[in-house]
Amino acid sequence: MGIYITPQDELHVDYQGIALTCPHCQTLTHLTPAAVPHFEDLSRRKPKHIGIVFRCDTCIEPIFLKFAAKAYTALRIELVPNFIEIERARENFPLSYLPEEAESLFKEALACYSAACYSAFGSMSRRTAQSLFRELGERGKLELFDTLQEIRSLADLDEDIFSILRSVLFGSDSDPWPNQPHLTAEHAGILLEVMRDLLYQTFVRKARLVQAMAFRRFVAPNQAETG
Repeated sequence: MGIYITPQDELHVDYQGIALTCPHCQTLTHLTPAAVPHFEDLSRRKPKHIGIVFRCDTCIEPIFLKFAAKAYTALRIELVPNFIEIERARENFPLSYLPEEAESLFKEALACYSAACYSAFGSMSRRTAQSLFRELGERGKLELFDTLQEIRSLADLDEDIFSILRSVLFGSDSDPWPNQPHLTAEHAGILLEVMRDLLYQTFVRKARLVQAMAFRRFVAPNQAETG
């Protein structure tokens, strides 16, 4: 995808334009440029990064993105396609199904991830895991590790990624962060999906199934009477 600013102060985006999940309405939507910096001013100052204000095509709220400048020429200012979201959409999860302490900790972990604070996200994920170990006991901890092994197989995670996940979530309880790994955006994204799956399999799936069974037991007598 090619992105550049013309001498007419217009942002040109090749292909399908820019789309992301809006941090305001939580909708996957296309963006329309609303405020593009002046070409003449940029050409004179030549900043390494350029900020552009867009408008969400769904809710019309402003969204600010930052691009690295790729090249300055007389006819265009080329930008690197990979942009930085200054304000990201909140990550959601059915927290009400979790134990109270784990709910509070993972809610804060999601806030750290949305703010692109990946080391903080890893730390809060570790504290969430420790809370679950206390809640479920040693047997539950072993079951969670077995689930992590299943995720590794299903997602075909390589040894380096799996080592980071294991270190963050299943390190020594005496050290809240053993051999602290450096979490990149990619690592944090994988950790987020792993945490989602672990929590869903352990708590959400079971709670929803119990609710569904209770509902069926409730409606069955009523259906029999109606019949």
